[in-house]
Amino acid sequence: MRTPVRLEYRAKPSAMGFMANVWRPSRGFADDGQLPDIEARWSGHRTSSQDLAEFLDLSGMPTGESLSILYPHTASFPMLMAVLSHPAFPLPIWKVLQVRNRLVQHEPIAPDAVLDFTVRTGDLRVLEKGLEMDLRVEAKVGGRTVWEAVNTFYARGRFGSAQADAYASPGVGGTTATEWRMPEHGRWRYGRLSGDFNPLHMSGWYARRLGYARAFAHPQRAIGQCLGHLGAAHHAPMELDTWIKGPVFYGARVSLRSEPQAAKHLFALHVADDARPAIVGRFVIPNTSKESPT
Repeated sequence: MRTPVRLEYRAKPSAMGFMANVWRPSRGFADDGQLPDIEARWSGHRTSSQDLAEFLDLSGMPTGESLSILYPHTASFPMLMAVLSHPAFPLPIWKVLQVRNRLVQHEPIAPDAVLDFTVRTGDLRVLEKGLEMDLRVEAKVGGRTVWEAVNTFYARGRFGSAQADAYASPGVGGTTATEWRMPEHGRWRYGRLSGDFNPLHMSGWYARRLGYARAFAHPQRAIGQCLGHLGAAHHAPMELDTWIKGPVFYGARVSLRSEPQAAKHLFALHVADDARPAIVGRFVIPNTSKESPT
């Protein structure tokens, strides 16, 4: 069994620090075929007014009295990058893609709250054409859990006997709520906030080299645009599930399909005239929320 890895941060993990590990060789999986035990902690995160203003501007969301459910997701993302790029992680970070997120905000979070983040490796699932890996995130204020997430990443390949995919995205009916163009600007600014400087989000040349039409937005930013247009930017408590199914290109015309239901609200973001959604989402705004991510 491999030795557990414990990472401690008193400030945002340095992008230069984890980017130095991006091209490291893969260590592969241990004999048990599970993810290694990696835990990262960042104590004392304080949201600066500049970062919050940039986040809201780039995500297309209005100012609110509390933090959006997406803000802890973006603020904690450098820790995910640090775990994914750590030498103990079994696959190189450039082979994994963010495909699904489940976020649960238990109560409103004040903009000046001091957040303590913890990221842990979680479950692993072998699928027919690849592998899914979960990273679990928790945010506490004064020792009280106020926000949780399960971030799922996918790697293509053959990893053994496949399991059934229990997390397929829902179909979204409804009507087109609105259309807009994904902004061209802000890619480096959002990279600074999230710690995600993947060249696919920064360089059209690099994106074309990998078979994409052009560079595309960070998924969190595109999801924020959806919540902003749906008027769901600052609800708490709230549960939000999103499936990232394709790129949302900078400058592309996008359309948002909305399907309110009795207990939940479904939405889908389409790029140009593509009938296939690039992002599918579902949010629930309960009266009270004690449920943890599953």
